[in-house]
Amino acid sequence: MLKLKKKFDLQRDVVSDILRKEASVCRVKEYSEDVDTRILNTERDGSVLYSWKGATGTTRIGKYDPNTKQNKLLYTFDKQVCVSSCSLNKEETLLAVSLAQNTSGQEHLKPISKCLTLLIEIHPINNTKVLKAVDCRVKVQFLHQETDWKSVLESHLLLFTEDGYVDLYHVLLSKQEGYRVVISNPERLSRTAERIVEDFCWVQWDGHTQRLYCLTRKDKFLMRCVQFYSNHSCDTVLELVLELPANAFRTVRFVSLGFDHYHVEKPEQELVRMQVFTNQIGSMCVCYSQPLKDKQELAYTVVLVHKDCSKRFRVSLGNNKLSQSSHQLHPLFIPIGYYILVYLQGYFLHCINTRQQEMLCHSFFLTGQDVNLGMQFQSDALTVMYKDDESSTCLLELASGSIHTAELSPAYLLQILRSDARPGCPSSRTESHRLAALHCLLVFMGDDPKLELKIIEWLCDNMNTFESFDQIQEFILASLFRISYKKSLSLDKVLPYSSVLEKKEVSACLLELPGVFCTTELRIEPDFKGKAGRLQGFWSELQWNTERTKCLNAVSNPRYRTSHIQADWDKLRSESKPSSHVNHWEENTKKVLSMVDTWCHDKKLVPLFQEDDHQQSAFIGLTVDKLREHLNRYLPQLGKKKIDSLVVNYVAKLLELIRHMLESAWLKNKLGPHVLCLATKSGPAEWGVFHFMLRILESTRSLCLPLPPGYHTLFAVFAVRCLPHQTFLQYIDHGFLQLTETFVSRLMTDLDNSEANERLKFSLLKRLPEPMEQRIYHMWDHPVSSASISRDYVKTLLEKHSKNKGFVFTGRDKPGFQPEFLPLTYLAKLLSDIESQALNPFEEKENVDARFVEESALMQTLIQLGFEEK
Repeated sequence: MLKLKKKFDLQRDVVSDILRKEASVCRVKEYSEDVDTRILNTERDGSVLYSWKGATGTTRIGKYDPNTKQNKLLYTFDKQVCVSSCSLNKEETLLAVSLAQNTSGQEHLKPISKCLTLLIEIHPINNTKVLKAVDCRVKVQFLHQETDWKSVLESHLLLFTEDGYVDLYHVLLSKQEGYRVVISNPERLSRTAERIVEDFCWVQWDGHTQRLYCLTRKDKFLMRCVQFYSNHSCDTVLELVLELPANAFRTVRFVSLGFDHYHVEKPEQELVRMQVFTNQIGSMCVCYSQPLKDKQELAYTVVLVHKDCSKRFRVSLGNNKLSQSSHQLHPLFIPIGYYILVYLQGYFLHCINTRQQEMLCHSFFLTGQDVNLGMQFQSDALTVMYKDDESSTCLLELASGSIHTAELSPAYLLQILRSDARPGCPSSRTESHRLAALHCLLVFMGDDPKLELKIIEWLCDNMNTFESFDQIQEFILASLFRISYKKSLSLDKVLPYSSVLEKKEVSACLLELPGVFCTTELRIEPDFKGKAGRLQGFWSELQWNTERTKCLNAVSNPRYRTSHIQADWDKLRSESKPSSHVNHWEENTKKVLSMVDTWCHDKKLVPLFQEDDHQQSAFIGLTVDKLREHLNRYLPQLGKKKIDSLVVNYVAKLLELIRHMLESAWLKNKLGPHVLCLATKSGPAEWGVFHFMLRILESTRSLCLPLPPGYHTLFAVFAVRCLPHQTFLQYIDHGFLQLTETFVSRLMTDLDNSEANERLKFSLLKRLPEPMEQRIYHMWDHPVSSASISRDYVKTLLEKHSKNKGFVFTGRDKPGFQPEFLPLTYLAKLLSDIESQALNPFEEKENVDARFVEESALMQTLIQLGFEEK
């Protein structure tokens, strides 16, 4: 399920270097003693702090820099000490250390206390200042400000105590002799301490964003979010009430505050495991697992702050009861982008889509043999280290000292799509799994062109729709959604995401997952505090997304449904006269097509966007109009300019996406320019592309989406080559084929006048609207078309001049008079007289005159008498 890449290995990157250095200290060729290397903390820049046992009975603390791949000795204690917490300031001038009491009984810290917290000058090594000497655990963490470290003469240190309070120390520094950095007035250091939080029972530090999350309890559990700024001030920006069991935390819990190798949490003391994850686009998820009331069932909750709701899941473990030794086992929460993986080793893996949480079918739930993260470590031995601006996360296995970068595996997701066609792939999938995999590949990973090509190949190989969803519709809507979801999270509730939401009746397999019970609580009421309303960063985005979600939840149908345009489109096609909005729609279409031309200026593989399709152009303009109107109604805060740009890009991407699908199918079947020749028969490759184009047509029609200009012409070319003529005509009569003037004119000129082709041409002419029929007759070199042109010319010319006062025709008022049945010689003379009186008698009928009419009539006579063939 996960693609892992080893980022750090304690043995490879640290221990081997330590052994060389210790051998040098001891002046031996090879050092063989156990150095007992332990990871203590990871800082914001990715550096790893660690300790090891020195050769001379010392304890050393070092740092591994992932950028330079170098190790650096920071400080050496002249005796063996138990380092329970450690942090290094950004300038590498101060080291904060918490030392736990040595439990071996050989030596005690003086004064005797459970924990001693020190602040050490290390640039160069000078003084040591005692910050705390208490009988409870203490965690230390420096703030890492975004400033030029050379100019910084202050550091700021957080102290977290097991007694439930957090202090912030402001450490002023000074330079001596140009390079020595020392603490200014160390005796007054304790007076700089600022109390940030009191009476917490759970705390989490997010070093990447410099945020602190803590949980306090009076009547209810209240989670506070404290943001630290570059000037080292801080604000409580959010408070959120959580529904937790009364005895959720029997002891204080520290999350993401380093690793204490001398304190082991008893399983029965961890009744609730909780963690907070954010994403820079403005989303926040609070995840916690709850006590097991039944050993065959596990419950966990994901609070989606940005969606103003929480989801509580109860997972049946079936007959696989948890062992007695793991009766308080909790799942591991792993954030990867906007997905949250809930993993219980050997039981299940739930991959939750936190952006589209309305339906369970857009999330995975895997059990049995499919529960495999791709790594051999026990889940309870893993620690999650994440950054909110990355689509991957890091997993630390403390015992082995290895850090892996983890991201969702596209190969595994492709296997889910192909599992019904390939032996040896993951076990048989439900359609909800395929739908979730398709959306994850397209929306979450879809920026990879090679991956998109593989998905299109899968579509070409699996063109029959699934029972519960149409995979081509999902491909189109999910791909279109991807171009806009990075703009603003509030678009999630407004733009179409899945064709499943368009269905009147959704299949039961998409509404529920076997063994998973989900309840949703709306309106969790996050309370934004302080400066959150004026911030320009994460908190303003989160507040905007939350408030917008509340507003959209309060109205009906905020999500744009493509089917809403159907009535307007049907009305437009039925109108005999052009709509009054045509000019406005044409302007919309010009904007869209100009964007398409910009994106694919050198692509000429598939002949689209090369003709004027007035019907599709009107449809494109109408689509832009309706989508713009919808966004202006529900998201006016985005502004008209941004909405207009978003809508034009959206529709242009739709047309380009369809073109890309055809190009991929074209290349897959190795088609060349010869496929456009109407006179040759089709092969299996042409059949495959024709079937694919038919499926695209069906999918877009049911969603009421426009097609690129030229699509219907190209589809008709493949249809006339692949289908028997009678079937081809049935496709036209049932509306699957739309005859375009470009296609019919090509067919008239490219196909010879064999008997079968003549029948086809006559059948097409009968199905054309009258204006197009007259234009097509002028392109077909055939006696029948000549006769039709002649009759039309005679009729038009006589009707045009019959009201002319200077022209007298005595037989025009007689009943039953029909000009085409007059004697030919008289008719020819009559036409010649009219032509001679007109300034330009055939200005609109090229190459038609009385002589042409006479020749056509004679030819028709010979044909009727059997002296000539058509």
